[in-house]
Amino acid sequence: MGVAVQSHHFSVGAMVAWARAGVGAVATQSMVEMSYGPLGLELMSFKIPADQALKGLLAADRAAQWRQVAMIDARGNVSVHTGSKCTPFAGSASGEQFSCQGNLLVRRDIVEEMRTTFSKSVGLTLAERLVKSLLSGEEAGGDLRGKQSAAILVVGGEYSTNPYSGRLIDLRVEDHPDPIVELERLLHQKRAVDRSHKGMAAATSGDYEVASKEYKKANEIYPLAEFRFWRAVYLSNAGKHSEANKIFKSVFEEDKRWVLVAQRLHKVGRLAKLPP
Repeated sequence: MGVAVQSHHFSVGAMVAWARAGVGAVATQSMVEMSYGPLGLELMSFKIPADQALKGLLAADRAAQWRQVAMIDARGNVSVHTGSKCTPFAGSASGEQFSCQGNLLVRRDIVEEMRTTFSKSVGLTLAERLVKSLLSGEEAGGDLRGKQSAAILVVGGEYSTNPYSGRLIDLRVEDHPDPIVELERLLHQKRAVDRSHKGMAAATSGDYEVASKEYKKANEIYPLAEFRFWRAVYLSNAGKHSEANKIFKSVFEEDKRWVLVAQRLHKVGRLAKLPP
């Protein structure tokens, strides 16, 4: 489950996007009342359906007419509220287990464009579908004020008593001339970083062959000197010194600071043999 958002407002993700693994997701926007996020998730954690949870929170809110809120629970139930005093155009378009909404939009049909995009993007990951839908909304006109920040939050389906467990993607663009495109770039880099984490885990267990392969894949997804450096470290630790040294050489030529990193790793035993 997840939430993606774009707005002409600084750091929109800190306010709008809320989600908890195995529980649900909440988008609280317009005249934002942030408590809808944690309170909505808390109610849904007790198996209260999204519509009942949202109805209860709205009943206790004297300014409900200013709010725009969407909730989805772990069973896929969706509930959306757009208050009568939300700035037009404000509205939503829902589909099976998802909702698109917005306020202060250029045109009425923007949410419909987003719904169509999300519905047709089956086969992509949830994160990719969310960002693709944001892009379609922006291309259709987006926020009347323009664009500034964007965010995406995706959690897993398995419940955990730890509210921070199962957070798969949590990316924010706080201030950028093209925030959704920047969010898309960060999501691409995140896929590479996830591969590097698998490599780090393999190295921790002593499997340097697997570690070097994971860092190679990470670098193929998103080329970085750091990915190449760690691949060289684990190739060296696996006894493949000739192959490792070629990579070390290219990294050191690009940035000499990695020479010092290698020396310090060797000093504490994390790099078995220093390159020449």
